[in-house]
Formats: sequence, structure tokens, C-alpha cells
Amino acid sequence: MKTKIRKDDKVMVIAGKDKGKVGKVLKILKKKDKVLVEKVNMVQRHTKANPYAQQPGGIIEKEAPIHVSNVAVVCDACTKPTRVGYKKTEDGKKVRFCKKCNETFK
Repeated sequence: MKTKIRKDDKVMVIAGKDKGKVGKVLKILKKKDKVLVEKVNMVQRHTKANPYAQQPGGIIEKEAPIHVSNVAVVCDACTKPTRVGYKKTEDGKKVRFCKKCNETFK
């Protein structure tokens, strides 16, 4: 599936237990259609100590993947979750733009 969300985009969760939270996209998992969002969908992992890698054991909190359909890109100009469109500029470059305020993304 082709997604319009990229790494380092600011996104808002629009469905699920973390609805309304905003964070930065850390990683995109294309094969599973999921994204990792900073400080969203936190889970606890119980890990065993590994003395060879100098890793202590214990409970670690980390982000779990969230489906692409449950997040929306937040526009910097209008600060609202929006859909993303594509258009070509005069010099022939393809750029993304906000469907609410028509502002182009970085």
C-alpha cells in the first residue's frame, strides 16, 4: 500500500485508545501498513538481562506500531489533522499539500 505519510511527519491519532495524541513518525513499516509514532501506543516489554551486550533486565516501555489508517498528518500552517494531496509546481516538482488550507508541506 502506498502511504502519504513520511518519516518525521507530525501526525495525530484519530482512532483507538490514544485518540487525540500528536507525535512525530519515527519509522514506517510498509509491509504491515503501520507506523511508529513517538510517545504514542506505549507498551511494556519484559526483558531478560544480557550480560554479553551489557543490557540490564527489567520492564522497558516502548512504542508499538499503529495502523496508517488510524493517523492523520497535522498541517503546520492550520495545525489541524488533514488529508494530503499532490500537485506539481511550475518547475515540475511533485509536492504534497494540505487539503484544508492548500499550504505545501516541507
